[in-house]
Amino acid sequence: MTVFRDYAQAELDSQYDNRSHVPDHEEIYRVRAAGAEAVLAKVQTRLDVAFGASAEETLDIYLPEDAGPDDGIAINVFLHGGYWFSRHKNDFRFLAGGLTARGSALIIVNYALIPSIDMTELVRQCRSAIAWAYDNAATFGGDKNNIHVSGHSAGGHLTAMMMATDWPSFADNLPTELVKSGCAISGIYDLEPIRLGFMQETLGFSAEDVAAYSPINLTPATDAPLIVAVGGAETDEFLRQSKEFAPMWQQAGVDCSLMVVPEMNHFTILGELAEPDSPLINATAGLMGLD
Repeated sequence: MTVFRDYAQAELDSQYDNRSHVPDHEEIYRVRAAGAEAVLAKVQTRLDVAFGASAEETLDIYLPEDAGPDDGIAINVFLHGGYWFSRHKNDFRFLAGGLTARGSALIIVNYALIPSIDMTELVRQCRSAIAWAYDNAATFGGDKNNIHVSGHSAGGHLTAMMMATDWPSFADNLPTELVKSGCAISGIYDLEPIRLGFMQETLGFSAEDVAAYSPINLTPATDAPLIVAVGGAETDEFLRQSKEFAPMWQQAGVDCSLMVVPEMNHFTILGELAEPDSPLINATAGLMGLD
């Protein structure tokens, strides 16, 4: 019996079980963690900065080694993946050497995880982190008028949600065009197959959640450009998610470009954001106006 499109339950579950498709995923994480300290030695850091009331609402700021307090540099806010119920900002410190080498500040956000909170609160926390960056940019040499957002997997979903946000409704002092560009990597833009899959026991998505928080159902609140990137070696469903979402937002008026990165799987594609001269970094830096 099919449960979603042409997939039976076991087939659908397999499509979203990325670890089963990448047997060496644990080694990928181990290598990244081992190399993170060397990366951090080359940048300025402000770690575990609180942006909200809960203990989980913290962020790390990474700055170019030669950045000055009054430089007014571009800011990229990164939202991590983990299917909204796992991972921590500290798992992504290896990314610090990518955009900082191109002259940008990188903020990596931590947020509370489902099921301790629901999706409504998780999205609110991510919005609060970006609002914090706008309000506090001058304290770390950033430009509040040059904020961009990126994210991987569940963070790709959250990136799209940030670009569907009516910022003045979130806080009176925020401009409509708060986010100047986005880079959503291996994102999930249609939550219905997640609701029907093996993670539903943990996530507990309702039909209302799917309608409210599936970017493929939403209208972008900005015409800021968006890169939708996905690995060429990812599952058919992850490829479908990106290939269906990008043209829909393009038709809605967003300069939304689809970038299929050859041979990259769900885990290796994120490494492209850590390399200062990768095609993905070059595309992102181009939208950010970096050299």
